[in-house]
Amino acid sequence: MTTVAERPAASAAPEPPPAPGQPKPEPVRRTGLVLAAILGIWVLGWLFLQGSATLPLGRATLTDFQAKLNDLRAAFDAARDGNFFLEYVVGGISDGLEAFVVGAQDLLSQAAFPRPVPEIGWLGVVAIGAWIAYALAGLRSTILVGASLVSFGVLGYWSESIDLLIVTFTAVLIAVAIGIPLGIAMARSRVVTAIVTPILDVMQTMPSFVYLLPLVLLFSIGPSAAVMATLIYALPPVVRITAHGLRTVAASTIEATTSMGSTKAQLLRKVQLPMAKRTIIVGVNQTMMAALSIATIAALIDGPGLGEPVIEALQTLDIGAAFVSGLAIVIMAIMLDRTTTAASQRAEAERRSARYDPRRRRIGLVGGSVLAAVCVYLSRSYLWAADPSNLPDLGRPLAEAAGAATDWFTDTFSGVTGAIKDGFTYGLLNPFQSLLADSPWWLVAAVLLAVAFVLGGWRPAASTAVCLAVILAVGLWQDSMVTLTMTLVATVLVMALAVVFGVWMGRSKGADTALRPLLDAGQTIPPFVYLVPALALFGTSRFTAIVAAIVYAGPAAIKLVADGIRGVSPTTVEAAESAGSSTLQVITKVQLPMARSALVLASNQGLLYVLSMVVIGGLVGGGALGYTVVSGFSQAQLFGKGLAAGIAIVALGIMLDRITQHTAARQGRR
Repeated sequence: MTTVAERPAASAAPEPPPAPGQPKPEPVRRTGLVLAAILGIWVLGWLFLQGSATLPLGRATLTDFQAKLNDLRAAFDAARDGNFFLEYVVGGISDGLEAFVVGAQDLLSQAAFPRPVPEIGWLGVVAIGAWIAYALAGLRSTILVGASLVSFGVLGYWSESIDLLIVTFTAVLIAVAIGIPLGIAMARSRVVTAIVTPILDVMQTMPSFVYLLPLVLLFSIGPSAAVMATLIYALPPVVRITAHGLRTVAASTIEATTSMGSTKAQLLRKVQLPMAKRTIIVGVNQTMMAALSIATIAALIDGPGLGEPVIEALQTLDIGAAFVSGLAIVIMAIMLDRTTTAASQRAEAERRSARYDPRRRRIGLVGGSVLAAVCVYLSRSYLWAADPSNLPDLGRPLAEAAGAATDWFTDTFSGVTGAIKDGFTYGLLNPFQSLLADSPWWLVAAVLLAVAFVLGGWRPAASTAVCLAVILAVGLWQDSMVTLTMTLVATVLVMALAVVFGVWMGRSKGADTALRPLLDAGQTIPPFVYLVPALALFGTSRFTAIVAAIVYAGPAAIKLVADGIRGVSPTTVEAAESAGSSTLQVITKVQLPMARSALVLASNQGLLYVLSMVVIGGLVGGGALGYTVVSGFSQAQLFGKGLAAGIAIVALGIMLDRITQHTAARQGRR
């Protein structure tokens, strides 16, 4: 690598032997040639054995395993009233969560009998939300929260928006109550870290869609299942980031405090937690965004919130309604993200500000609380301040305008979008799908095992063998291969975009300044929303799911590649340029090879993001495992098949994650 960097235009000189006492360099593996040979053998096998032993399964057909899963659900339903654990433990948790959510709805969003409106009307909710934002994050966040809450009423989705906030905040409060103590325990104990880390890995590897069906077994459908699904998906970030924040407190500070006789409790309370406060709030931010993401999807199990109108609009292809409800979700995501980010920065900004006046802030808090109390009184006493339908209605004309614009675009450019979709489908997607789904299952399994071993070694090969065995056992091999096809194709396109834009951002501060806010905003938006523009452009198809997956996964991969390119030593780049290398040579011979571990990590994250989005794409014609999961929600007789599809998705996710993780580790060692 050093030789290439110093003399990019010349042939590489032989590397000198290692110095005495130094380990020998790892021999260079001709990975590309080996992978090409594997691909050649695969293609030959496909040509001669195409269509045999592909293990297809009809849409309404159930295997014995899937039928047993149906029987399992029936057994859970039958035992719910007689089993102590299901009736009193699970039932108690379910009843408590549902009572809390319903009580909050009566208070803030739904008519509380005998009142025709909630206990606190829209004006009171806006005032309370704005005051909390001022107390936690400052004046700018106060304006943002107030405007965002008003926009929910103006768009015509007040009740659904507040319901979504209720589910999100309920799950976040529980996640913080569990996650921060667990993060503290991980920071203090290696044993706890060793036990908890694999569990968190599985929780973060599983696509969000997969959480829903197993929870239906325990909690049935409704608010309690939605809160539990949101909690499970949102818990890992706050645990990991809390542990990280506590571990990064300076060792010298801890030693100085300990030497003064402080106990572990005092050290935690007076030193570690205050110094890690900003990092912990960042963890709460990530937890909140994850919670919003899954709380939206939880509408599939009758979770209250904005997910319901989005699903209805996608199912009826009502792009206008989907656009408006999706816009409300985007506004909510931006509101929560910016407010929690500002809250993490407020204390430091106040310390650095010469104009900060604590007395003025106390006056503002007291005055704001008085104003909020007045607004709450008005919202309880006057219909105009309680019923959001009295607000101007911008949602209906906006939906009509969005629908008309979509109709015009599709009528005008249907030939172009159709050509893009058909060219991609017939030129790339169908041939690769045929290679994966129409080859004998044992041949594909052998190829995947060989690729895992070549890229990562025996450990990912062993994980791959277990995951493939699980996919075979659940009886959804061909659907899994179709989903894997879409995932791999979308990931290749994501990485192509990541390399182009990541290199540009890594080499240009101006490009980074211009693009990073857009990427941050893209990562803020819940995945459900990406289906709306993709559906408007390309209709219902596998290509639509792939487009949504590319847009959803792109920001994370681009930022990782940009950071990797930026991390290459400037001295190495300058040496290459001084030797006469062109810009293209510097990028391809120096920066990309030296950022190889970042590229592999970006592919890992891109794969997981793409897989989760491809599965959700079953709602817009993606088919395969995603469609099967959705069928399990909507048709009781297909519940077992939907749950089996969820298991297959988990197996795919773990397999892809382990292969790319070990590949990244091997590249890092090199």
